[in-house]
Amino acid sequence: MKLAVLFASLLLGLVPWADRDARASSAAASPAQAATPGTAASLGAFAVGELRNLTFSTERKPVAAAPFKDEQDRNIDLGAFRGKVVLVNLWATWCVPCRAEMPALDRLQQELGGADFEVVAVAQERAGPDKARAFLAEVGAGHLRLYIDQTMKSARAWGAVGLPTTFLLDRQGREIGRLVGAAEWDAPEALALIRALMAAE
Repeated sequence: MKLAVLFASLLLGLVPWADRDARASSAAASPAQAATPGTAASLGAFAVGELRNLTFSTERKPVAAAPFKDEQDRNIDLGAFRGKVVLVNLWATWCVPCRAEMPALDRLQQELGGADFEVVAVAQERAGPDKARAFLAEVGAGHLRLYIDQTMKSARAWGAVGLPTTFLLDRQGREIGRLVGAAEWDAPEALALIRALMAAE
């Protein structure tokens, strides 16, 4: 009798373990399957390779509406890009890592730029738009529009601690995450993240 009770208890005990194993198997899905954009935890699956230093916001908050200038010297702010997923890059002509990553940003804009996504590269450049424009031409960034802030107040308003700094915004203008330093923004992992954000937003 005791053996029978023990055997029955063991059988009953297999049920929660079976559920746990099924949950573990589900959790072990590939990052591409598991990482449905929404929370910082789910997006973390994309922080690999070129994006290994990308940190995601635990709570999405609107970024400051700091003004800067467009290529026609008109005042503009990030509110102009509401409705799109936006990659904001802060750079300068004197910044060596900025020069290294700018071609990748240009290729990213060429690949995904349009109604749902845009690269907004804002030069922090006291020397003025001519120098920034010459820089973009020199590195072959023909798909990026010129944006500039000669006051450099936008970098402070957006909490940048160095250049380059890049942050991603959702369609409501809230920060998804940021990366300090250069990255190949057209690497497969970067394209996968941005495509996922575009699909989910």
